[in-house]
Amino acid sequence: MSETAEAKASGTTGRVYLDKRSPDAYRALVRTADAVRTTAAEAGLDRILVELVNLRVSQLNGCAYCLDVHTRAALRAGETTRRLGVLAAWRDTELFTARERAALALAEATTHPADALAQERAYDGAREVLDDGEISAVIWVAIAINAFNRVSILSKHPVRETTAS
Repeated sequence: MSETAEAKASGTTGRVYLDKRSPDAYRALVRTADAVRTTAAEAGLDRILVELVNLRVSQLNGCAYCLDVHTRAALRAGETTRRLGVLAAWRDTELFTARERAALALAEATTHPADALAQERAYDGAREVLDDGEISAVIWVAIAINAFNRVSILSKHPVRETTAS
């Protein structure tokens, strides 16, 4: 029985798990993410800021799997449930620093690059509080999570109940 027929018979999605089907390509993406993580650390971005970017991009893309993974990572890094709960409406709160706000706007502009006006505004705002290394790192974090979002969304990676968070 083919993998697709087997998936249909078992009631699963029938989607190709891109990471399993093309492991060399996926490992290359993981290596890229490792390099991006190093770039972010070297630029001085703390883990919470990186996870906020990962989460905001994943919210925009609607990636349940990455939202699950990065919510847990943000909590482990010390992020609060209150800030995570309002992240989708970050512009309407006073809970995020100027640096975080600039990074979130830049991440949104990276995720929706066709909006040239928003991109210019995000870049101008970022220039006020982030240096070139930080701007580059934020954009790379957003690029990397956008790639992982697409892998997980198109693979339909499941979010399953776990006994430990």
